[in-house]
Amino acid sequence: MQESSAPIRFSEIGERLRAFRMGRGLAPEDLAGRLGISRAALYRAEKGQIPKIETLTRISDVLGVSLPTLLGVGIEYVDTAIAFFERMRQLEETSHQIVGLFGPISYLLTSDTYDATLREVLIEGITETGSGRAPALNAVETLMDVLAARKAAYRRKRPLIASLVSSADIERFLLHGLVGRHDLLPETIARRRREALAETRAIRDLLRDPPIGVQVGIVRETIPATSFQIFRQPDRAVLAISPFRLGEQPNVRVGAALITSAPEALELHESIAQQLWQRAFRGSEGADYLDDLIRRYSIGTS
Repeated sequence: MQESSAPIRFSEIGERLRAFRMGRGLAPEDLAGRLGISRAALYRAEKGQIPKIETLTRISDVLGVSLPTLLGVGIEYVDTAIAFFERMRQLEETSHQIVGLFGPISYLLTSDTYDATLREVLIEGITETGSGRAPALNAVETLMDVLAARKAAYRRKRPLIASLVSSADIERFLLHGLVGRHDLLPETIARRRREALAETRAIRDLLRDPPIGVQVGIVRETIPATSFQIFRQPDRAVLAISPFRLGEQPNVRVGAALITSAPEALELHESIAQQLWQRAFRGSEGADYLDDLIRRYSIGTS
């Protein structure tokens, strides 16, 4: 559990409300109508101006989340990718350092070309047909808007970022490219692999000549199946553990992420990150290692 002395932050209640509303695919006026309040009242609630606990209870019922999750008491469970990445955006806004284990690399460090390809991949992964397809397409567009806002905020604020990258994820990325399924045309697969090669070379360049505030480590050992991020803020740290992936064969459809400031969880994941970082390839050594993976697995060289 969280420490009992941890204060409830009303602005963050509003942020969670917004994230879960987006995750449920509800426009502000839709949720306001279900709650029987005005759009202006909902806007104030999403800014953290919540006058009554009864209002929060009604909101949690309509959104299908527990009141403790909405309040941020204990562990916050997030069951949609849109809500999760919106929460990441919110946490990143107030963080001075982000430490994480990603695959194949932190989304914040990817190129704009990666965004365009990711959108294409998410659309090709949609299985719904008929009347179910339009909501699925809308969800992809909402998610891409959230991700674009995350990347723009990172480039504007430039928090310190330490990205642990799995070499196994890089190998699969080079071999397959960014794909939503494997029954694609050969020319599409070739293009995706070329784009994966470009992204991997960008990672290599970050290792060889890192910009201020960016650290990358290549992890060669088996890593946890889920990714995690630690957000270090002026007065606390927050841990996010997620099954959602934006890399090779992304998963934004099914899963349950969690967000917490519980000391035990933070200490365990800080320890994992430190151990992996100590054994990771970094700097020129990491760049040389990636060059070797590129020679072995990238398109035209395998």
